[in-house]
Amino acid sequence: MYEKTFPHKRYNLTLAFLKKHIPTTNTLLDLGIENPFSKIMKEAGYTVINTGGEDIDNSQSAITETEYDVFAAFEIFEHLLNPYTVLQNVKSDKIIISVPLRLWFSPAYRSKTDMWDRHYHEFEDWQLDWLLEKTGWVIKDRKKWTNPTKKLGIRPLLRHFVPRYYIVYAERAK
Repeated sequence: MYEKTFPHKRYNLTLAFLKKHIPTTNTLLDLGIENPFSKIMKEAGYTVINTGGEDIDNSQSAITETEYDVFAAFEIFEHLLNPYTVLQNVKSDKIIISVPLRLWFSPAYRSKTDMWDRHYHEFEDWQLDWLLEKTGWVIKDRKKWTNPTKKLGIRPLLRHFVPRYYIVYAERAK
């Protein structure tokens, strides 16, 4: 993962957003296996529990049986067939979720060699907002940012102006 490029900007902005809303005294359930960002959160003082690589569409026991204060899903929901059920099963009252945003002319990403590296959803911001609203969450803060690259072409040019990532902090509706 990230042999040639490391997402410094995305990780820095995600960590700043996390620090803005979640104190380090909270335990986070980070959906997905341990990854470079899990390690960054731990280095920042967070207690992070990762799921074990199970298929979350088929088994959500990690979400329902683990003790945690905050549910986190960074760049995971686009891989799930049914994030609706996941959000219904979250035990905590706080969530923080980020997704890559869809470019209007770009098809969903699909690795031909890695079945886990495929996007079922290519989100627009309003779709994630609606998903959260329908599952009983109230968005308290949100942020978008671009992801410029040094490549040539129309897509790389658009990455300088069109937001690529969307992050949301929400609390369960009372």
